[in-house]
Amino acid sequence: MALNYAKLFNRRATLQSHPIPGSTQVANSGGGYSWQVDDWTRLDRFLILGAECGTYYIAERDLVKQNYDAVVRCIKADGLRAVKRIVEISDSGRAPKNDPAVFALALVAAHGIPEAKALAFQNLAKVCRIGTHLFHFAEYVNALRGWGRGLRNAVGRWYLEQEADKLAYQVVKYQQRDSWSHGDLLRLAHPKAPSPEHEAVFRWILSGRGSASLPDALGERTVKRKVNGEDRVTTYAPAGKLPEIIEAFEKAKKASSKTEIVGLINDFGLPREAIPTQWLNEVEVWDALLQRMPLTALVRNLGKMSAVSLVKPFSQAAELIVRKLKDEALLKRARIHPLAVLIAQKVYAQGRGEKGSLTWQPVSKIVDALDAAFYATFQNVEPCGKPVLLALDVSGSMDGSMIAGSCLSAREASAAMALVTAATEPDCEIIAFSAANGGYGGRWGGGESGISRVALSPRMRLDAVIEKVRAIPMGGTDCALPMLWAARNKLKVSGFITYTDSETWAGNIHPAQALRQYRDEFVGDSKAVVVGMTSNGFTLADPNDRGMLDVVGFDTSVPAVIADFVRS
Repeated sequence: MALNYAKLFNRRATLQSHPIPGSTQVANSGGGYSWQVDDWTRLDRFLILGAECGTYYIAERDLVKQNYDAVVRCIKADGLRAVKRIVEISDSGRAPKNDPAVFALALVAAHGIPEAKALAFQNLAKVCRIGTHLFHFAEYVNALRGWGRGLRNAVGRWYLEQEADKLAYQVVKYQQRDSWSHGDLLRLAHPKAPSPEHEAVFRWILSGRGSASLPDALGERTVKRKVNGEDRVTTYAPAGKLPEIIEAFEKAKKASSKTEIVGLINDFGLPREAIPTQWLNEVEVWDALLQRMPLTALVRNLGKMSAVSLVKPFSQAAELIVRKLKDEALLKRARIHPLAVLIAQKVYAQGRGEKGSLTWQPVSKIVDALDAAFYATFQNVEPCGKPVLLALDVSGSMDGSMIAGSCLSAREASAAMALVTAATEPDCEIIAFSAANGGYGGRWGGGESGISRVALSPRMRLDAVIEKVRAIPMGGTDCALPMLWAARNKLKVSGFITYTDSETWAGNIHPAQALRQYRDEFVGDSKAVVVGMTSNGFTLADPNDRGMLDVVGFDTSVPAVIADFVRS
């Protein structure tokens, strides 16, 4: 029988388990073929999505190593560009967590050329905005390199460039992490205090935060040390007055009643981290903390405040929380990320923490306020005004990949993210897809095996959306199904928006080929946006197709980018 070469080398329809002939596709982690993203796209994915928990196909250690290698290649290719990108994404609050940016900046300090290192050190405070970030940075660089003069000076400037009162708040709120303390960093950096008040804070830190009496820590002191083998004695003049928040922190350690603690919180603004543990089950203490609590901390502590019965229906505390969550200007200033709100909404609505035994009765008005806050944390989006199909990959691999190490799978989070586009686009449809091969899934409707019409609406609460998507059967991954389904149903679609991990492998035609066939028959300028939900190295977007775009999931700018691309 004659060999049919067209079946083996068909550029219009190729099994996803084989590369498209003549293309630059590579094997993905799921056994299919996709395009490999370049290192700069991989850098963006890492900065926004991180590599915690790995993915369904890639173990955490391997995923971290892959991203490490890609980031280092970017640093060596153009260290200045890498630093600017790290700072841009971190400083604008576009990522759910700041740890990847801190790690990437530490990699610049280890692998960058001198000019890149200098730029990284110059922007240290923009990336390491709080004490915890600085401790992470210290741990990362300590594992990667030694402590040279440039690094010491950069850490020293972090302390010197803050006003004494703000520095005092930092050292009280963020006391230690990763086995590092502010005392450890001051001893390494040796910054020269720019004011008597800074000197007072430095001495208090170095005294062990209460191991010496405050008068001893602040008064005149004499230090003996050896310099070039000779004894040298240095006498330091008395420091200035300690900021009030440190004095209040010291008093809180010795407080004997909740009335004292509440007074210190009200008078000096002590944060939760400065309150001894034994007082953190008192309603009055949490009420005092709530009045000045930053929005990020508020969202994180909703469960605890409800568990101690501060937050309950018709309470003043609940009303205050709702007002804060509805304040869009406050949300922007706090740099609170939509993923943080989404996680808070999921956890608070279920009435129990993901870890531990804490339980509470959720207040419906707060659940609704979190819902509204989720949409408000994204950039303002102008609708593209064209028919858009939002396609959610609900395959098994999407359920095995967690977003930024959170309690939300890529499968759940993509549904919530799609609602942001659905809320702004008057003409859109949402479907879910996974292949029906190998006994998984089934024919769920819509005329195409593996496609499920999803009755999702921006008017639904996010917790209901997550539950609805979680209930859809999973299967293998065929990312061509949305285009095939639209063609079979003769739908005029201007933009296919696919939320996926790009580990497609199960279909008889590649997504890019299915899109080209759809264009030939239906909408000639139809575009496709691939929203990458994991920080692996693959994409469905053909780099040679100007009508296909790859973006990073849960980047706060993504809905606007999608609308602009489909509209253009």
